[in-house]
Amino acid sequence: MNRQRVESSCLRSVGHQGTTLELEFHSGSVYRYLGVPPEVHRSLLAAPSLGRHFHQHIRDHYPYERLT
Repeated sequence: MNRQRVESSCLRSVGHQGTTLELEFHSGSVYRYLGVPPEVHRSLLAAPSLGRHFHQHIRDHYPYERLT
């Protein structure tokens, strides 16, 4: 999945395809979140703090798998 670089102290890049959200963290870890609607992806990219938005709206709300 193609990910776009983002300005964030927590996230390095974000990608979304269908209902799959892929997040790369500055640590180098990549996680894939499943069942994430496009509007959640859009709201993440529009958030003033991507890290805070991730923790409040994505982290414990969708199933995920660690890719790396």
